[in-house]
Amino acid sequence: MAGANGRIALLVALVVAIAIVPVVGCAPQAPDTRPADEGAAVGEPYRIGAVLSLSGTLAGLGEPERNTILMEVERINAAGGVNGRPIEVLIEDDASDAETAVAATSRLIEREEIIAVIGATGTGATMAMRSEIDRARIPQVSVAGGTVITAEFHPYVFQTPWSNSIVVPFTLRYIEDQGISRIAVIADAGGFAQDGVAVMKEALGQTSIEIVAEETFNPGDKDMTSQLTKIMGSDAEAVVLWNAGAEAATVAKNMATLGFEIPLFGSHGNARVEFIDGAGAAAEGFRFAAGKVLVPEAYGEGTPEYEVATDFIERYTERFGKAPDTFAGHAYDALHLIVEAMKRLPEGFSASDLRDEIEATDGFVGIGGTFTFSPTDHNGMSEENLVMYQIKDGAWTLAE
Repeated sequence: MAGANGRIALLVALVVAIAIVPVVGCAPQAPDTRPADEGAAVGEPYRIGAVLSLSGTLAGLGEPERNTILMEVERINAAGGVNGRPIEVLIEDDASDAETAVAATSRLIEREEIIAVIGATGTGATMAMRSEIDRARIPQVSVAGGTVITAEFHPYVFQTPWSNSIVVPFTLRYIEDQGISRIAVIADAGGFAQDGVAVMKEALGQTSIEIVAEETFNPGDKDMTSQLTKIMGSDAEAVVLWNAGAEAATVAKNMATLGFEIPLFGSHGNARVEFIDGAGAAAEGFRFAAGKVLVPEAYGEGTPEYEVATDFIERYTERFGKAPDTFAGHAYDALHLIVEAMKRLPEGFSASDLRDEIEATDGFVGIGGTFTFSPTDHNGMSEENLVMYQIKDGAWTLAE
């Protein structure tokens, strides 16, 4: 049920509100996969907030993030929660807006006395939340991919997606390997996209690629024909689209209508089924870098990552009728990183203790990869966690 402030409430076990998820640890650390009938958690819940985009331009990302939280909470609380206590996650909708995200974070801190927060879905909202994180001094685990989130180091801020600083150079090298040296860039004006474009311009010096055209659109725009017509007049050999919203499908369709004959590459923000559904036939051939969850064989059968991912994929697909995307995986990792750290702490720990324990994460096996944080690295990802995808016949395949 949704309140006036956009909060979604869920009843799990003996907890009224919204529930969250426990995680496991060791080396390598992996989530608890015990059957969900070994004794439900009881007692006063641990409260965690989540600020997700359940409406607005990033709703296609926020929905699988929410789905993951709901599914994982029920399972883990039924199996005993965190050291016998249930976990409660209070989810707020930021409507894909930074100011709304700040207000939601403030409500969660003031009214619900949360000990950590997951989110935001978007880079701009994540950065805007920092003022509240600074004030409350609680750990924040973002599910957004902007480099700035952890590059501008903040002791209380962590990040589960591969940042632009990892994905952009990886993508550019792949493009270069295709014999392409001139690209056109089109991106939205939001935080994630502009962060990616800035990283791209810095990374070009390590390649033989040059940008011969650059265009921008606003989040929510419904037609990019004007920008693409300008690009069509350049001598670009490929178009690189950097954004995470629903507008990506519009760009692909507009390119098809205009008769583009050069390839379209995208960002890890486009790694979702909504892009394929929205673009239709225009999605064919689209290539982008992302984590391995879309084609789990890429993990390597028999590896810890493969076992964790396939278990998650099977449960998510059975619950929601479709396979999870990378954004579901980001939420899974955020939840489990927090709760795994909680499980390693004694009763009565503080938010500061939790921050320290999250930072001490070493070898946690998640969906995005295996995480190891440090006092100077709160992302913990590398290019080893990435593969290139190509959409063929309306499905994700590993690019050649």
